[in-house]
Amino acid sequence: MGRMETPRLIVGISGASGVAYGVRALAACRELGVESHLVVSRASAQTLAEEAGLTIADVQARADVSYRAGEVGAAIASGSFPTLGMIVAPCSVRTMSEIATGVTSSLLTRAADVTLKERRPLVLMVRETPLHLGHLRTMVRLAEMGAVIAPPLPAFYARPKTLEEMVDQSVGRALDLFGLSWTPVKRWGRDIGPLAAAADED
Repeated sequence: MGRMETPRLIVGISGASGVAYGVRALAACRELGVESHLVVSRASAQTLAEEAGLTIADVQARADVSYRAGEVGAAIASGSFPTLGMIVAPCSVRTMSEIATGVTSSLLTRAADVTLKERRPLVLMVRETPLHLGHLRTMVRLAEMGAVIAPPLPAFYARPKTLEEMVDQSVGRALDLFGLSWTPVKRWGRDIGPLAAAADED
């Protein structure tokens, strides 16, 4: 990755349901001292308003650097700009499909394509269910290209008490894939499970 004074992570937010994942990823970056570079799709405006009562400007204010969806000359559109990789949270089927073809029409999918070609981690928190065969084949193609498909599924073994805890667990586990350990994540054998219980008894 070359010399990089401050670690940088690209955060993409598509128009799929689940914008809380992207918003919390930005918060995690700030807590971890990671410089966040945000790009949101145009379609995300409606989802942000309906699910979180936020505007695109509100979310951009939570990032260290933000870009417009059509800003194809942005730093994150070039492989020479060093980053830890990119997370798309949430990732719509349309965004996923565009990345899989390599025919990118926005900065969000261009940045994802660059992440793949530079062999950096690309984590896609795909939000869709049920999945038809076309979706599954697209996921296989992306996995073969080097992307990580990480649907935000609830970790019930962590015994979450709130929706926020469920979101944070999924976001934190996705950040693990970049070598980033975020405090809210509950880990088996340390915080929960038989080994954790035994340690508490000692």
